[in-house]
Amino acid sequence: MTTLGIEEEYLLLEPASGLPMHCATDVQHLLARLPGLSDDDIQRELLSCQIETATPVCETLTQAEESLLNFRRQLAAAAGECGALAAPTATAPRIGQHYPELTDKQRYRDLQLSAPGIVGDQFVNGLHVHVGIPDKESGIQALNRIRPWLPIITALSTNSPYWMDRDSGFGSWRVIHYRRWAVQGIPPLFADAADYERRIGQLEETGAIIDRGVLTWVARLSETYPTLEVRTGDAQLEAQDSVLLAALVRGLVTTAISAARAGARLPAPDPELLDASLWQAARDGLTAHAMDPETGVRMPARQRLSELLEFIGSALDAEGDTAWVESALTRLEAQGTGAERQRRAMRDAGMPGLLALYRDSLTNEH
Repeated sequence: MTTLGIEEEYLLLEPASGLPMHCATDVQHLLARLPGLSDDDIQRELLSCQIETATPVCETLTQAEESLLNFRRQLAAAAGECGALAAPTATAPRIGQHYPELTDKQRYRDLQLSAPGIVGDQFVNGLHVHVGIPDKESGIQALNRIRPWLPIITALSTNSPYWMDRDSGFGSWRVIHYRRWAVQGIPPLFADAADYERRIGQLEETGAIIDRGVLTWVARLSETYPTLEVRTGDAQLEAQDSVLLAALVRGLVTTAISAARAGARLPAPDPELLDASLWQAARDGLTAHAMDPETGVRMPARQRLSELLEFIGSALDAEGDTAWVESALTRLEAQGTGAERQRRAMRDAGMPGLLALYRDSLTNEH
């Protein structure tokens, strides 16, 4: 069985206004005292209004979901004790005029010096899925082959429509925000692991990035774990949403590794079509059209999702994930993506309704 892990990020908001609340240090201290959480479960992000968690290495989707649900329950309680609302959204719906407070870490201060205008409104949260790989070379070959499918994963994950007190017009404003960083979007093709290392080394030498952590490609090899890390997803409203994306990513990576071993044709879409496809996915989610980046052919986004499911079907079966994925997709079809649910809540009850959606979704279990 191929292992997986999930990293989730959350915002801490003022419960009445929805503005970011810089109390992550207090929340972290409360979480650290709770039974059932380890130091590895509680992580900090760039801004002091953000908290992150990471599951342990998991073999099953149930293990991943239980880990996320446990942390979310504890986070909701700790945030509440600090007078804050923990929000499972990929952007803050509104932000203040002042420069945000950074987490007290030298790397984050260096990052601020390198790109102060970007760091100043980095109120964005992602979902990172790690899939175990046999070795670095296998990881590079898989990375090359998953590229055409990353936009539809993005579309499925959209959960950040609101920014600066208005609807951005995008299902994922987070994806658009990240396009401002020096190294972003879908990664290029690499000849092999040595080529990957050579080109990253060149990027570091330019000084445009402070370290490898600022390689904000939507997929890359992890610098810490023997995994391929897919970072294209928004942070999700519910734990089940996150686990669904993790299941699809695991199926995609394992399918790609098998295809490389079998010597199957390597897809090589034109870079501009890949880039446009990612942008389109961030804008439309599943509500309109997607494209096949190899051909440029437009189709309903749900048709492209069906093509992904067909492509990875054998891998889902092999991991025992098929029934779980089908059930989660049926629920998503009925409720919509996170972006659709956020817009519905805002339309029905304004900002109080949106904040209530965040609160209720954080610990929702199915």
